[in-house]
Amino acid sequence: MNQTEIIKNLPYQEPFLFVDLLTEVSENGVTGNYRFKEDAFFYEGHFKGNPITPGVILTETMAQIGVVCLGIYLLKNEILTTDKNPQIALTSNQVDFYLPVLPNEKVTVISEKQYFRFNKLKCAVKMINEKNELVCRGTISGMIIAE
Repeated sequence: MNQTEIIKNLPYQEPFLFVDLLTEVSENGVTGNYRFKEDAFFYEGHFKGNPITPGVILTETMAQIGVVCLGIYLLKNEILTTDKNPQIALTSNQVDFYLPVLPNEKVTVISEKQYFRFNKLKCAVKMINEKNELVCRGTISGMIIAE
């Protein structure tokens, strides 16, 4: 399964799809990018005259790239051979934030698998900006099955 097929199998669509490109995918982790569009719905009220990407959206971006894309890759044999759709549920997250992300800013998410067993995937995930500065990092876990 290649990067395009992984993105195609994501259970998200605009305006809630936060994956543009996957640059690396393996059994041990994933790296991908997303550019936050200036006209994204959440900038209208966060904050007046000084739009900043909400932390919950940064966490969602890290989860989509770092956990869901990796989970789809890990379940690729089931998905490709049975035509089953991946079902995902976030189970926990702990994220520390260091820098803001502004409209039109491109971020890179780097995820390393900590474990995948009994359909639970736990990853150490970090986000960096175009200046290679750490934006946020933490651990995100989710349940993923092909159904």
